[in-house]
Amino acid sequence: MDRESYHTCCSLVKIPRQSYEQFWSSHFVDYIDKELSYSKFFKKYLLPNHPCMFSRRFTEDWKCRKQWVTEEGKPNFQKLLQEFDEAPVPVANCNAKEYNANPKQMMPFKEFIHYWKEYIQNGHSSPKGCLYLKDWHMSRNFPDHNVYTTPVLFSSDWLNEYWDTLEVDDYRFVYMGPKGSWTPFHADVFRSYSWSANICGRKKWLLYPPGQEEFLRDTHGNLVYDVTSSELRDKGLFPHSDEACQPLEIIQEAGEIIFVPSGWHHQVYNLEDTISINHNWLNGCNIDIMWQFLQNELSSVQREIEEWRNTMDSWHQHCQVIMKSCTGIDYGEFASFLKIIADNRISFLSSCSSGDSDYPRHLSETLTTLGPHHAAFDLQRVAHILECLLCNEDFKRIDYSSLSLQPESLLQQIREAIHSTRGQHLLYQE
Repeated sequence: MDRESYHTCCSLVKIPRQSYEQFWSSHFVDYIDKELSYSKFFKKYLLPNHPCMFSRRFTEDWKCRKQWVTEEGKPNFQKLLQEFDEAPVPVANCNAKEYNANPKQMMPFKEFIHYWKEYIQNGHSSPKGCLYLKDWHMSRNFPDHNVYTTPVLFSSDWLNEYWDTLEVDDYRFVYMGPKGSWTPFHADVFRSYSWSANICGRKKWLLYPPGQEEFLRDTHGNLVYDVTSSELRDKGLFPHSDEACQPLEIIQEAGEIIFVPSGWHHQVYNLEDTISINHNWLNGCNIDIMWQFLQNELSSVQREIEEWRNTMDSWHQHCQVIMKSCTGIDYGEFASFLKIIADNRISFLSSCSSGDSDYPRHLSETLTTLGPHHAAFDLQRVAHILECLLCNEDFKRIDYSSLSLQPESLLQQIREAIHSTRGQHLLYQE
């Protein structure tokens, strides 16, 4: 990102997120078949939160496109078994419903492949139901495989940067499923972006822009499980369903990558035997959406246990605990998340002047590729959210001594780093 793009994006991000009406009137998704600069992707898709599709040329050099796929374009079961054999994998049953998702079980990879081969031989049916290997942390479990490379356009990834620092989790997944497997209606974790690449096979996506999901809730406030279900026509159960727009329907071919923006609810079908790779990710363009999501989640918890507010001295702390159990994060960890992102960029900007770096190589490469002005943009976005946190009554109730940061101090460090970026010549050039 160059200096002009940095200042343009800093001003763009301050205005309210634009309406989706203009996008929806065209009812199509941009198909990108040639090189796209990061600045253009940033301004045309990340900031306005619009979906797009990338052609197979963006994945043609990936090892998994060659090693995991037969010459006929089908999953290469023999090669996959050689690589993963007894590895435990999470497998969902698409024919069963548990709350608003499919129940999962762990099984050896080879057992799932055995099932899948039988499923195909039986005309894509099985008494076991339609099983779908999903949310498998293949990259974390097999770090030396290196069968794909995250495109630079998706490399500003705070979510996985944070979890990689903690070395306990990540949001990089592999999906493998037979024809007919599917994922029910949902939005992604923390209202993150996602990118999904088909290694082989085809998918059908049904996408709804943010806000449309409110028309697809039942009288109890629960989201519909299947947006194609006839139960949506039951006005007694879904009184506002006819107010929802028609979904954006996208067919994703082998090798293509779809960019799914923040808060776009979606439902996905495998039209053929399919393998895909998916990352959930956050950055300065959608961190405000995550913060709003967390506020909404906490408010929901508070409403649920409001009747005990006056009987519990630690009611607010209990709300944070419940929120973390439901969403995977609370306000304290969110603040720690922001601190790690800020610390890495402050260190990077300092190294741009001194030439020294003391953080992981892959992170150094990413920050260097995106450049110092992008790091300054990131810091500006972190500073904005920290200012929001410091004004938030629920955050004020958190015991800062239990956190690894003092928000006011971090905010001052960020301001000084941004100021130094504007005031000095940086060694790294874009």
